[in-house]
Amino acid sequence: MVDKRIYEKLKELAQSGKIIHYRELAILLGMPFETSDDRNKLYDKLYEISRFEVKNKRPMLSILVVHEKSFDSSQMPGEGFFHLAKELGVWKGIGKNKFFSDEIRKVWEYWNKQRSTQV
Repeated sequence: MVDKRIYEKLKELAQSGKIIHYRELAILLGMPFETSDDRNKLYDKLYEISRFEVKNKRPMLSILVVHEKSFDSSQMPGEGFFHLAKELGVWKGIGKNKFFSDEIRKVWEYWNKQRSTQV
């Protein structure tokens, strides 16, 4: 069962064409994010959402949750996201940057279209 609070927040971000950092999402939802157990709980909830989306033939909504940019990383989801994408057959394991940009575009387009049809 997907976490409705996270799911709704991600849909809202998708409809606005935005991304969010893992820590920022946790803080926004009042979830702890200090220990590895805390982080793993959030990651598990995001994995559930992506599994749900792929099962329902939609792009991986959790792609909107990314690492904060630092000198040694870019604003992309963690490795767990890419492992899951490969496991689910959404990504072949080649061209991570292209997959990221294509999938995030699909998420934004899909949910923006959904918002347009609801108005």
